[in-house]
Amino acid sequence: MSGPINKMHTFYMNIAIAASHLSSAKRNKVGAVLVKDTNIVSFGYNGTPSGCDNTCEDLNNATLPTVIHSELNAISKAAKQGVSTNGTTLYCTLSPCYECSKAIIQAGISEVIYLDEYRITESIEFLKTCNIKVSKFENIV
Repeated sequence: MSGPINKMHTFYMNIAIAASHLSSAKRNKVGAVLVKDTNIVSFGYNGTPSGCDNTCEDLNNATLPTVIHSELNAISKAAKQGVSTNGTTLYCTLSPCYECSKAIIQAGISEVIYLDEYRITESIEFLKTCNIKVSKFENIV
């Protein structure tokens, strides 16, 4: 891929990075953007559910169980607004975990482009076995 396509991938990944800065997490800020037909349909970042205390880590710096990952936040936001995620591309700053991968599959997302790998990388292969196109950002630009 080259030219305008590269510019669009970079544009969407930069928006995912910007979304990650909205996170209150101290240890790992993560952002995600859902795109369909060159339009952003949703975005998300890791944090707690709306209306909850937005503390993301405990005193030992471990992620609290109340934290929603950026991918699930983007999917949930689209659902809340009645926007279909079927056939979208997900740009995320960290590759999805297993739980988010299952939600990605169920939401009909067709492609995932990630910037950095999550510590558990088996979920990348899981997505691929379920016919989701998965690419590391550096391999597409």
